[in-house]
Amino acid sequence: MTNNPPAFSNTKKLVLSAFFLALGLVLPFLTGQIPEIGNMISPMHFPVMLCGFICGGPYGALVGLISPLRFLLFQMPPLFPTGIAMAFEMGTYGLVCGLLYGRLQQNLKGIYLSLIAAMIAGRIVWGIAQVILMGLSGGTFTFQIFITQALLNAIPAIILQLIIVPAIVAALRRARLIR
Repeated sequence: MTNNPPAFSNTKKLVLSAFFLALGLVLPFLTGQIPEIGNMISPMHFPVMLCGFICGGPYGALVGLISPLRFLLFQMPPLFPTGIAMAFEMGTYGLVCGLLYGRLQQNLKGIYLSLIAAMIAGRIVWGIAQVILMGLSGGTFTFQIFITQALLNAIPAIILQLIIVPAIVAALRRARLIR
C-alpha cells in the first residue's frame, strides 16, 4: 500500500478550477492599486499555473483562456488585442504546466522544467497572437516590442513565478495534498 494522496475527482478539479479562476479575477484588484507593480508581477498568471499543476493541463488551459476575459466584467485588461492575446498566452501556461508535470517526475526538477517550458511556450504564443491581432488591426508588432514586453518588462513576474509557484506546488506535495 502506498502513501500517495488520492487523485482528484473531476468534481474536485472543477471546484478547484473555479477557485483559481476567482483568484485570477480578484488578484489584479489587489495589485492594480499601483499599476506599475500590478503590470510588473502579472498576478493573473499565478492561479493559472497553479491550476495546471494541481488540476491538470485541460483545466489549467480553460482557466487561462477565461481569466483575461475579465474585461467583460471589469473592463480590464483591454479586450483587443491585450485580453485576447493574454487568453492564448495564459491558456498555454495552464496547459503546458499540467501536461508536462503529469509526464515528468513529480519532484522539484519536474516542477521547474514544466514551469519554465510553460513560461517560454506561453510567451511565444502571446507573441504570435500579438502579431496576428495587430496585423488584423493595421498595427505592427516587432521583435523588439516582443523582447521588451515578454522578457525585459516581465523580469519581476518571471522571478516571482520561479519562486512562488514551485514553492506552493512543492509544499502541497509535501503535505500530500496533491500528487
